[in-house]
Amino acid sequence: MKKVAIIMGSDSDWPVVKAACNQLHEYGIEYEAHILSAHRTPAAAADFARNARANGFGVVICAAGMAAHLAGAFAANCTLPVIGIPMKGGAMDGLDALLATVQMPSGIPVATVAIGGAKNAAVLATQILAVSDDALAAKLDAQRAEMEKQIAEKQARLQKELAAL
Repeated sequence: MKKVAIIMGSDSDWPVVKAACNQLHEYGIEYEAHILSAHRTPAAAADFARNARANGFGVVICAAGMAAHLAGAFAANCTLPVIGIPMKGGAMDGLDALLATVQMPSGIPVATVAIGGAKNAAVLATQILAVSDDALAAKLDAQRAEMEKQIAEKQARLQKELAAL
């Protein structure tokens, strides 16, 4: 199975990004997490991106706030799927990061999740890898079945409470 690279623009992103690591761990997917900056370490970031496929990665997740160029810089330097996590912060509380991440030029796509959506980034990365991995697809199916069960239980509790009114 291919690995997932998780790249943070700053160590301040770690408290949010940790949720992606936890989710990938739950699925049994190998991952690496690194701090690389599109602006402060541009050569190192580009080198990592250019060699990601050769180093066994299948998907790259990039978390960045403010100018949020990290996912775009990775997408520009590799042809692996890149998922951007816009981070909260700055004058626009993450909206600037969302717009910077989602507004990519034609031919250089970045899949973008919600502001701070690290868990969904991991789920999306898993779905991408599961295209060619039936065991991983089964784990996703099981997780969806569990979510459905939880909602059914909540619905039953709600209806019981409503009946008691």
